[in-house]
Amino acid sequence: MGNTVHFSELGLVNTRELFQKAVKGGYAIPAYNFNNLEQLQAIVLACAETSSPVIVQVSKGARDYANQTMLRYMALGAVQMARELGSNIPICLHLDHGDSFELCKSCVDSGFSSVMIDGSHLAYEENVALTRQVVEYAHKYDVSVEGELGVLAGIEDEVQADHSTYTKPEEVEDFVKKTGVDSLAISIGTSHGAYKFKLKDGEEVPPLRFDILEEVERRIPGFPIVLHGASSVVQEYVQLINQYGGKMDGAVGVPEGQLRKAAASAVCKINIDSDGRLAVTAKVREFLAKNPGEFDPRKYLGAARKELITLIKHKNQVVLGSAGKA
Repeated sequence: MGNTVHFSELGLVNTRELFQKAVKGGYAIPAYNFNNLEQLQAIVLACAETSSPVIVQVSKGARDYANQTMLRYMALGAVQMARELGSNIPICLHLDHGDSFELCKSCVDSGFSSVMIDGSHLAYEENVALTRQVVEYAHKYDVSVEGELGVLAGIEDEVQADHSTYTKPEEVEDFVKKTGVDSLAISIGTSHGAYKFKLKDGEEVPPLRFDILEEVERRIPGFPIVLHGASSVVQEYVQLINQYGGKMDGAVGVPEGQLRKAAASAVCKINIDSDGRLAVTAKVREFLAKNPGEFDPRKYLGAARKELITLIKHKNQVVLGSAGKA
């Protein structure tokens, strides 16, 4: 394949057509982060079984962890695996939270079909300039680009912010027009990581700012909107982790009902990372606690993979509405 490869050679698709269908159909495409083989297998198997289109995505840290050459062949293998299962689901390989033009360029050159450039921490005009630079390069190769306006609080891989800044609806038209992005991540109250909200006893998770989402929709009708930090932080997994030696006090996420409401609007990509991590960690901890003499990674990672398949099928069918849309 040489040092550069086009995503079409790997059997991948970009997000353009996926998003058009999702906006019209009132559902969201799932974007699942993965770091290893078992996570990728689970994503492909679950999406093939539910006939859901899927965006498999990696952060800068995950790409370093997996090795970019290995990652290319994993993506190729994921597509082939789906086909051998008799499924023709569209699969997109996406860079999550790219932080520089160089990183985005490297991903385009190594077979990614979609990249995100996150300039949300920069001054507005700098964000516009950086995003435009990535768009101009990526579009030469038909690679789709996601930008971001507004800052999400929380920590996930290299992404860290103490406070969230809601997206200003009055900026979205100008940003989309000046940058040429294909989709836009906005901040309406979701956040990164497993500790999305600090709640006191008896408090409920504050609702997402649907008023901001509706105003964004009004200003750029039909334009694909993305929600980051949208894990629900499944309490069953938090309890299992704590039961078997972990310490995750106060981990809460976004209620699934709110995500379903968002998916029925202009939100056509919802990112889920922490829920997958929690499912894997919970089942590994449980398995090793119950089988202290076991040291075969296939056993405990196999249990984790099985649970992750169950979780993803649930997300596709109940939360995102993407099942049967491939």
